[in-house]
Amino acid sequence: MIFRQLFDSESSTYTYLLGCERTREALLIDPVKDRVPVYLQLLTELGLRLVVAADTHLHADHVTALGDLREATGCATRMGEPARAACVTATFVDGDRLAFGDHFVTALSTPGHTDDSYSFVLEQAGAPWLFTGDTLLIRGTGRTDFQNGDAPAQYDSLFEKLLAFPDDSVVYPGHDYKGFTSSTVGEERAHNPRLRVQSKQDYVDLMQGLHLPRPKLMDVAVPANFACGHPSAGDR
Repeated sequence: MIFRQLFDSESSTYTYLLGCERTREALLIDPVKDRVPVYLQLLTELGLRLVVAADTHLHADHVTALGDLREATGCATRMGEPARAACVTATFVDGDRLAFGDHFVTALSTPGHTDDSYSFVLEQAGAPWLFTGDTLLIRGTGRTDFQNGDAPAQYDSLFEKLLAFPDDSVVYPGHDYKGFTSSTVGEERAHNPRLRVQSKQDYVDLMQGLHLPRPKLMDVAVPANFACGHPSAGDR
């Protein structure tokens, strides 16, 4: 399998390219609009055909590339059903498979950061790969104070779903602000300060006490992302 981790320095967003070596079909997870030329160049250089572009949730910190990629490549665009984004080719729900050639990722509903937050699970021969979006970050978790965020729901997503995977499961987050590229479930269980709470109420209290600044692009990104990155063009 072909794998690339790509980074947008403006929003500290990770985008993941997964490709099938036999069929040359590819999947992009959480693509950023400003990086579309880079994605298209890389697809061409690797001889890949993009068949699916998917977002883990409706982003507030950057504009998605789903619409641009569909126009450029004819790929399907996918978001979780709770996102209520009519612009996508199709939505997915918990347990759905997003296929690319001989491979697929499985959608895992992990609400809390937003009500439409999903992770993607790729079963590898060694250990599962978890693309956790903004639910589980490296030494952190996604904020829960906007877009129908819900700290109790995020606690359940973390402790009942993501941390239920084996300790050697690889964690690929949606963002990182300190230069880390990946982690493991066991590493996060041991060293992530937000996972060292004693109860769900402790986690809720922790998240309610963060008082984080509003994302600077939120008023632009959210409306644009409801339209797959084309806020003035409606449903494409």
